[in-house]
Amino acid sequence: MCLIVKAPENEIPKIEYWGGDLGDLDDSALVSIDRMTVRQTPPATLDASWRPSLLPQGAEAWSGRPGFQGFRGNRPVFPHWTRVETTSSPDGDELTVVGEDDNARIRLCTRVRITVGGLVTIRHTITNAAAVGPRESERIDPLVVQWLEPCLPVPRGVDTLTSFTGRWPLEKQPVSTGLPAGSITRESRRGKTGHDAPWMFILSEGPAEFSRGRVWACHLAWSADATYRLDNMPQHQPVFGAGELLGPGEIELAPSQSYTTPETCFSYSDHGLDGMAERFHRWLRSMPGHVSGPRPLTLNTWEAVYFDHNEEVLRRLARKAADVGVERFVLDDGWFHERRDDGAGLGDWVVDPDVWPHGLDGLAGYVHELGMQFGLWFEPEMINLDSDLAREHPEWILAQPQAVPVPSDISYRNQYVLDLANPQAYEHVFSQMAVLVERLHVDYIKWDHNREVTEAVHEGHYGLHDQTESVYRLFDDLKTRFAWLEIESCSSGGARTDAGILQHADRIWASDSNDPRDRVDIQRWTELIVPPEMIGAHIGPSPAHSSGRATDLSYRAAISLEGSAGFEWNLLECTDEEIGTLTSFAGLYKELRGLLHSGTVHHADFADPALRARGVVGDDGRHAVWVVATVDNPSDALLESLHVQGLDPTLTYRIRMRKEIGESQWGWVTPQWLTEAQGDEGFVARGSLLETIGLQLPSLWPVQAIVLEFTAL
Repeated sequence: MCLIVKAPENEIPKIEYWGGDLGDLDDSALVSIDRMTVRQTPPATLDASWRPSLLPQGAEAWSGRPGFQGFRGNRPVFPHWTRVETTSSPDGDELTVVGEDDNARIRLCTRVRITVGGLVTIRHTITNAAAVGPRESERIDPLVVQWLEPCLPVPRGVDTLTSFTGRWPLEKQPVSTGLPAGSITRESRRGKTGHDAPWMFILSEGPAEFSRGRVWACHLAWSADATYRLDNMPQHQPVFGAGELLGPGEIELAPSQSYTTPETCFSYSDHGLDGMAERFHRWLRSMPGHVSGPRPLTLNTWEAVYFDHNEEVLRRLARKAADVGVERFVLDDGWFHERRDDGAGLGDWVVDPDVWPHGLDGLAGYVHELGMQFGLWFEPEMINLDSDLAREHPEWILAQPQAVPVPSDISYRNQYVLDLANPQAYEHVFSQMAVLVERLHVDYIKWDHNREVTEAVHEGHYGLHDQTESVYRLFDDLKTRFAWLEIESCSSGGARTDAGILQHADRIWASDSNDPRDRVDIQRWTELIVPPEMIGAHIGPSPAHSSGRATDLSYRAAISLEGSAGFEWNLLECTDEEIGTLTSFAGLYKELRGLLHSGTVHHADFADPALRARGVVGDDGRHAVWVVATVDNPSDALLESLHVQGLDPTLTYRIRMRKEIGESQWGWVTPQWLTEAQGDEGFVARGSLLETIGLQLPSLWPVQAIVLEFTAL
């Protein structure tokens, strides 16, 4: 990755080039690049700056959305920089820009960083630089920040914009259009990332493909309201970016106070969406707190028992899970005070003695005796009105007082948001959770967030930013106190999936849908940012509880291999044949997860919309696993070939079809290679041929899948 930055004296720098590595560049090469890219020879006669700065403003004759907007008192603040200093780190991976405006009394600090993997991250900090004494400070109007948004330019020629929408439980649905003209924004106002969030802006030359083509993408690493922006103006380079969507008067800076934006992440790739995603994966995997060690095979009890908790039944379920090969047993919602449905109990994180007369100690101890980790469900950010906490501290609800209770035709899951920016509320939740984690040796928390955050009023002011920062701190404080603890972030499924929460959580729940037909697409779009080891992907019963669709066990198992695998199923109701297949699948998952959770992800681009193929290839190219699936009835009797990417073209590979997932179904066409791949010796071919010639696919029936393993000889 390479950024070439032009920094005129006392001006905010401009990006001359953002793209693939250009190698070593001497001064003459940089001069040539500048001359090759400048629009007009001086003296210029244009009335607008065609190349915007890292913080485009009206003072540059920029006619798009300003990068910063704010006011002091009743007066708008328009930055005109008096002094600007630009410095780079010794390794050239980080650029720091400090701008001072003595008239507006503001200071800007911008940090641009090229991370491990080539992702570019940008953060702005704006400071109220009014220098006054303590008495005068009371008479100085605060600096109110309306927005502050990192952005980068892209070249002319991009013509397609892809973003996302979705719903419960059908997240991450891509929406592609021609590049809109003018300045446009898409906003998310859910108080969390949201099922229908834009999530990313992806710009491409033609429709974005997975394996080929140039793409430019941005994503906001923030778990609350967001604005995604695109400025496609006739006289400027196109610019796109994202920033926190601030509430009215939310950021008011007294003298010397600062506001720092969340990280905005930018990814460029000339190898399509897969290359773009690889930068995110390598960045997240490089973080010190990233999950390490094999990802445990998990059983979560939600779809097994829902609120119907019975210790004896759950003990039998745990025993069956251990026999199958489960390594982590998670008790979901329903264990705490008066929690018989979703209308009561949130905020009272104490075990309900009516349902658990002997506490959770027995179940937790039994799970540990079986050699499994014990997990427990919490929803720490929420409170029910029907709870001891709400009766004792109604002032701890994060809301406009008039919004409690909500109108009768609005349920919001019968719950409200707890004001975690309130130190007493924060301590209440932390202490109650800590007592249980320590006493039961809880290894894993499934952390849910089922309500949207509306009218986030904290002490009379808009408080969503502080609430989000408090949530991050609660994650970190629990994991610091209990070094063994892992936490999954769930939000009615995938409504809080972003690179902000991923820096604090160890796993995300991509969707409440365990329907593999829906999951195959939800997961492939989710992993544009999230590495597969962080995506919970469970096998559920058939028909699926979320959709009513029936699917073969082999299909459900194959799609579960594409993430951090597990079960969302009452195994006590399974037949002996199903238990046998699940046990075989558990062994296969444990055998392959070292590769599946560390390698590079690839997707095939097919003309037939019914086909999907996804592979993970080891860093040395010697080992790969591909899942080939259909999501509908293929259009043609003769299917396309799978061109296997990422292998070493000079090596020879043995290809085997892994049957541990159960029996897959296809019609009258069985290619010769597949017949051999089903045998003990497998099918052998060179890597170069597997990519260029490809493997002719069988006539897979609708909603079927096969798992192929490639091993270098």
